[in-house]
Amino acid sequence: MHSRRDFLKGASLIGLAPMVPAFLAHTARAANPDRDGRILVILELGGGNDGINTVVPFADEGYAKCRKELRLPKDQLVKVNDSVGLHPAMTEAAQLLESNRLAIVQAVGYPNPDRSHFSSLAIWSSARLDPDERNGLGWIGRGLDEGPKPRGDAPAAVFLGAGQMPTALRSRRSVASGLTRLEDFILAPEVKPGPGQLGAEPKDDLLAFVRRSTLDGYASAGRMAEVIRMGDGGGQYPQTKLGSQLGLIARLIKADVGTRVYYAIQASYDTHTGQASTHFGLLRVLSLSLKAFLDDLGTAKLAERVTVLVFSEFGRTVQENGAFGTDHGTAGPVFLAGPCIKAGIVGTMPKLLDPDPKHGDLRVEIDFRRVYATVLEDWLGLPSKAVLNGAFEKLPLFRG
Repeated sequence: MHSRRDFLKGASLIGLAPMVPAFLAHTARAANPDRDGRILVILELGGGNDGINTVVPFADEGYAKCRKELRLPKDQLVKVNDSVGLHPAMTEAAQLLESNRLAIVQAVGYPNPDRSHFSSLAIWSSARLDPDERNGLGWIGRGLDEGPKPRGDAPAAVFLGAGQMPTALRSRRSVASGLTRLEDFILAPEVKPGPGQLGAEPKDDLLAFVRRSTLDGYASAGRMAEVIRMGDGGGQYPQTKLGSQLGLIARLIKADVGTRVYYAIQASYDTHTGQASTHFGLLRVLSLSLKAFLDDLGTAKLAERVTVLVFSEFGRTVQENGAFGTDHGTAGPVFLAGPCIKAGIVGTMPKLLDPDPKHGDLRVEIDFRRVYATVLEDWLGLPSKAVLNGAFEKLPLFRG
């Protein structure tokens, strides 16, 4: 039977264990670094991005009719072709398109759209339409379960941010870790105990595991300091949360930690009121950060290993509301960025004045699972049928 003292010692260890991710210690011991392994960065635009005012169908007569207050003047748009233009805040995204590093998949969603944030994000995260088929696992987590274990005991996926691990990363076997900033995991020398200070190896299996994890975590401090000393490599990121997150992902990629998937969230896209200024600011940060990230990795000659997938749980209504905003909608654009994607517009934008009769809003032209199938198979080299619970036709998103 464990004494109260044993319990407190164990509780102390459990409290210390998550302070430093153990995979970074394993990384320092890893051999044969795989500098050619492909990496996916998933960026969630939380809240439901207004795709109609992001990739603007200015030539559609319905745009001016439905967006009297929020309509973006044609001469301010960054024109993509004769019918579509990007929001004026997305100058850098347009530069990515011009340099063949951006693909825009039009009108992506799923059958019988659900306008609830919770339900819609659960569908995108699990790739399951039926609530009874959602077992807590995520699409990318299931996909990583089908692939080889990362070298050096690195986690297969890393979530950059505070809060709960995104459902999309949850899996049966592959490991996902969470990070906020590198400096959080560097401990002062006076709080780094040695093996003797933590006591003898406990007989209890759980406590023994936590003790080993704790020591392994402390051992990673030197490796983390090395990553920090590398600096940002000259990347010119905006001084924002998203800029910092993508800058940290770039530094981890440069450090070659072995992780295959990174996940970050840019929140606040739920623009029911006063949308114009909020949306401008969000898209400005997104555009600047995305280009800074790819340029940074390009300078490090690592960009061809990376593809960024940008999605939102749903689009916004075609018709603006009476509060200078938009409400929860249906389909929206998905972006893929990186030097290996096949740049340009994929799919067609449905007519704004020809809504889907089932729900009275923008028609869904491309099932999001087709995007997932393409990313899993053509980029990560993972099977998609079991992951997505069916076979979905792939899209021309990557160069041959």
